[in-house]
Amino acid sequence: MRSYRVAVVGALGAVGQQMVRILERSSLAVSSLKPLDIEENAGKQVSFRDKMWTVETSGKGKFIDVDIALFSAGAEASEILAPIAVSEGAVVIDNSSQWRMTDGVPLVIPEVNPEALRSHKGLIANPNCSTIQMLVALKPLHDAFTIKRVVVSTYQAVSGSGAAAIRELREQTQAVLDGRQAVAQVYPHPIAFNALPQIDVFLENGYTKEEMKMVNETHKMLDPNILVSPTAVRIPVFRGHSESINLEFEKPFELEKVFELYKHAPGVRLVDDPGHLAYPLALDAEDRYEVFVGRLRRDPSIENGLNMWVVSDNLLKGAALNTVQIAEKLVEMDLIGR
Repeated sequence: MRSYRVAVVGALGAVGQQMVRILERSSLAVSSLKPLDIEENAGKQVSFRDKMWTVETSGKGKFIDVDIALFSAGAEASEILAPIAVSEGAVVIDNSSQWRMTDGVPLVIPEVNPEALRSHKGLIANPNCSTIQMLVALKPLHDAFTIKRVVVSTYQAVSGSGAAAIRELREQTQAVLDGRQAVAQVYPHPIAFNALPQIDVFLENGYTKEEMKMVNETHKMLDPNILVSPTAVRIPVFRGHSESINLEFEKPFELEKVFELYKHAPGVRLVDDPGHLAYPLALDAEDRYEVFVGRLRRDPSIENGLNMWVVSDNLLKGAALNTVQIAEKLVEMDLIGR
């Protein structure tokens, strides 16, 4: 079995650490790990498969001996470093927003559009976290009934904004409990005991960048004919994104068939037993690989309508896990070192 030399760019960040952890559990044969990060983190140690690996500074010349480079260093760093890595012979799988909508760069969820990997030219983009969990849940239904329209409202954890947002939620929560004023720095308003209907900046059409990512990425990966109406909300949860999704199909459907599809859908775990108060919860999804689906019910207000609730760990399937799964799929399809 061939083994692969893997670099993780942004190895000490929240998602980068998860990438290393998931790689350690994966079936991917890794002959060497090269953790890369900013200069101030150079020299630190990363544990991987019973060995310690020294963090190096990202930059030119660091990818010559790398087969696969997993990037989680942000869009600005990726814009500079990803072309360097590709030119030095690595296949880059980038977790930032930098390359997602670039023509010629495959945007991939292995359960949704793995065949797109065949067109890669050394650079592959990992989708937005909220889009990933939605499309994993939608793919089997679209194949069966053809989705005409999606109305989605997201309830997203603060970990999607990084470590500073996690600290801010903790500090604001304690401040409110102590009777002090909650100070907002990461977000425009306090997040503790609140819900913010804004994720990322507003665009001219009144939607935020986060919301338009869900529209554009759905069109690129699943079907450009699907109408998507999103609202993205940040809530005071540390980890795990939740989504309320309303679907309108072109074809009639039986609810029993939906349940049956989800029992066999890749990457999906069905949790739907309202009689015993069982439905997907962010707390239950933490550190789990699956996308959890539940609260399945017909929408009586439209023909061929379905409502559902979808939950996933945004740091795993929403980021690090999907990136590693893309690498595994590349190996499975023999698309490394062509």
